[in-house]
Amino acid sequence: MCALLQPPLPGLGGVRPDGSNLMPRTLDGQITMEKTPSYFVTREAPGRIHGMSPDTKLIVVVRNPVTRAISDYAQTLSKTPGLPSFHALAFRHGLGAVDTAWSAVRIGLYAQHLEHWLRYFPLSRFLFVSGERLVSQPAAELGRVQDFLGLRRVVTDKHFYFNATKGFPCLRKAQGSRRPRCLGGSKGRPHPRVPEAVVRRLRDFYRPFNRKFYQMTGQDFGWD
Repeated sequence: MCALLQPPLPGLGGVRPDGSNLMPRTLDGQITMEKTPSYFVTREAPGRIHGMSPDTKLIVVVRNPVTRAISDYAQTLSKTPGLPSFHALAFRHGLGAVDTAWSAVRIGLYAQHLEHWLRYFPLSRFLFVSGERLVSQPAAELGRVQDFLGLRRVVTDKHFYFNATKGFPCLRKAQGSRRPRCLGGSKGRPHPRVPEAVVRRLRDFYRPFNRKFYQMTGQDFGWD
């Protein structure tokens, strides 16, 4: 999730929504961006951000919650090789109830998280970016971001190429740079094989939450 703070912010320069003194002061004609994925699922974040700047624009990148949970697991597994299997963590008692206490599952309950944010910010302050379209149509999604921020569309198709090794788009060489820019080595890693029965159970579990999220945002992300 990104929080974009519109100038001016008198007296608030240097303070992040989490209370630390790392946020630079925003001057006239500038936009300050803070990117922290955990903001969207942190209950204290909406109130703190609103208290700092109620005019903040909020960009939330979402993807299919099943794929997101498996990706989350893959990242954790790379750091903790002895981790139990995905389905052992995702379900209680074999293939019993889905365990929403596990953060990899809980984060994908987008509708529940958004409800909390809407207590502080109107829907018009949000832009929801499709993680799937960010891979398949990066320029189009970033065009929406530029429009949302009131910026001229500078980033276009010519700035991207598809990296077959990583499996997603990368930026071509920027002016003054010697090489293209791709996300770090932790991105694009292969996902572990998850049994189809497990994937199917999670799809069924997330379906009502996804549909509520579509209704709340006015966007159908096509995850069902």
